Amino acid sequence: MRKRLSEAQFQACIHGLDVGAQTLQIAHGVLVRGQTQASFVQALGLSKGAVSQAVHRVWRVFASSNIPPGYERVSAVLPQHQAFIVKKWAEDAQARNNGSKI
Repeated sequence: MRKRLSEAQFQACIHGLDVGAQTLQIAHGVLVRGQTQASFVQALGLSKGAVSQAVHRVWRVFASSNIPPGYERVSAVLPQHQAFIVKKWAEDAQARNNGSKI
């Protein structure tokens, strides 16, 4: 699944985000306009990691704020068998929420 945002979602994510113009250019190109990260690597002479990090900075803001009502994001360190169960719960919740990423 390719990560995509609408223009409005992108603008909401970057509001108050302290990043440079080049980071915004890259993230907008990839997330809103659907350009490939590789095209920015080539055009700007940056490493794959630098381009990926630019996109991830904006996407992380979106993912952390895009939680449906009645849900909560948690982080825990669990034994492997319990982590498996929690991951299955997350998959079930995502499926109930029409496939939107939780």
